Amino acid sequence: MTATALRHRSFTMSSIALGLALALSAPAAAADLVISNWDGYMAPDAMAAFKTATGVSGEVVVHATNEEIMGKLVASGGKGYDVVFVSSPFAEVLNKLGLAEPIDHAKVPNLANLYPEAAKLPHDVGNAFSVPYTWGTTGLCYRSDLVKVAPTSWSDLLAPSDDLKGKTTMLATDRWLLAAGQLNKGFSVNETDPAKLAEVKDLLISAKKTLLAYDDTTFYSKLVSGEALLVQAWDGWCNYGIAENPEIKYVIPKEGSDLWVDTMVVMKASANKDAAFQFINFMLDAKNHAWAAQNIDYKVPNKPAMESLPADFLAKFPNMAMPVADLVKFEQLRDVGDAQRDYSKIVSEIKAAQ
Repeated sequence: MTATALRHRSFTMSSIALGLALALSAPAAAADLVISNWDGYMAPDAMAAFKTATGVSGEVVVHATNEEIMGKLVASGGKGYDVVFVSSPFAEVLNKLGLAEPIDHAKVPNLANLYPEAAKLPHDVGNAFSVPYTWGTTGLCYRSDLVKVAPTSWSDLLAPSDDLKGKTTMLATDRWLLAAGQLNKGFSVNETDPAKLAEVKDLLISAKKTLLAYDDTTFYSKLVSGEALLVQAWDGWCNYGIAENPEIKYVIPKEGSDLWVDTMVVMKASANKDAAFQFINFMLDAKNHAWAAQNIDYKVPNKPAMESLPADFLAKFPNMAMPVADLVKFEQLRDVGDAQRDYSKIVSEIKAAQ
């Protein structure tokens, strides 16, 4: 695991408008390909190795959030970018806007390395416009040596016992903050019914009174220091804490998790689509994809890559060994369209509540 692999996977689609104002220019196309990715999300020498393998040069530009790159893509019509890494709801949006190039499967033979389930994801059945790169769950990460009773439910976070009050954190990003309440209530993580969303809002306003913080980036460090004892966490980020203190554990609550998926998308405006497909094929090579699993501590949907992981690595990070059949039982986060404005409004009201 590398420090640079820590990144903020923000999901506030309403901030695309801000991105438009801030990002009216595309990167200079000095290289054959321009790849936009989160910092540390692929091997530092990946582009050099890709050039050695294919003769194609590539430039990596870093985006901090989905919204940041979406703002740039919408503003430029996708021009200046060849392959972008975005979370699956944003891949859906790119496709709906006509900015995503259909995936030419004949030019990406390493798609055969993907688990069959990775070709059946609801956001893009058949990998028509996106290729999954990582996937995982969201659950509870906690100090097993300091909590009196191991958590088993979202209620343990949303209505914590007295000894945990002031020592819990929740993710600040709209979709995951709301998902905790949605799952606790037995609702869909893509729920759009106003009455149900009002119930979720009331629950999360109540939970806010017990929190140490909303935190998307340092919650695992708070666990390591003991400042926090129980946090809402992406599975890979909990692994960052486990790497520093084996007393930190991860559990998916009995009510379940979302299924999040990060993807690779080729831009329709790309002037070098064949090379873009070569790049995706390169990233799907079992050895290259295994790097992602071992260095960013996220599960990858690549069967030979996952099967190559060392036994001691899987023993250290048990959630990495989660069976694919169990993973895909959870509901995938989807683009909720116009309801995203409602989501953002509700989250703003939760955070503003006293």
